[in-house]
Formats: sequence, C-alpha cells, structure tokens
Amino acid sequence: HYPDEIEYSEKYHDDVYEYRHVILTKPVAKDMYKITGGKRLLEEDEWRGLGVQQSRGWAHYEIHRPEPHILLFRRALGTDPHTGKVAAPPARA
Repeated sequence: HYPDEIEYSEKYHDDVYEYRHVILTKPVAKDMYKITGGKRLLEEDEWRGLGVQQSRGWAHYEIHRPEPHILLFRRALGTDPHTGKVAAPPARA
C-alpha cells in the first residue's frame, strides 16, 4: 500500500543493529525511482532530499524487491542520534 504521508515503523533490533522501515508515498516513490532506477541504495542526502526525516546514523541497507517503496534502514546499536557516531565501548581497567 502507498500511504498518504511517509510512514515510519517502530524501531526493532537484534544483537548488532537497530532497524526500522519507512514506507514512501507514491509520488515520493516515483522520485526515488528517478534517482536510483530501483537498482541501488539511497545515500543519506538522497533519502533526506526525498523528505525522509530521522535522526543521524541510519543507513538504507537493503532493497525490498517485492515492495521497493518500503525503505529498510539500520544503524549500529549505541549510535548517538545527534552525531550519528557509534559510542565507543567503555575502556577496560
């Protein structure tokens, strides 16, 4: 389905990454196809340029072939949402 506005899933995670998916509207999906031809991942400036709004550190990591208007994002657990940098593990004494 194509929503009336860009939709954002709740975040979910495994032991390494947190994930979310973003569902584009039909007009935004058409703009995405113009950029990528549906054949490559979007860079951060591209997905932000399409109107996707989320904190820093997220990367478009996979194309969901059956529904390419659903963008799959992930970022490492412990990523600072303000800087997009992964926090260093605590130093051991």
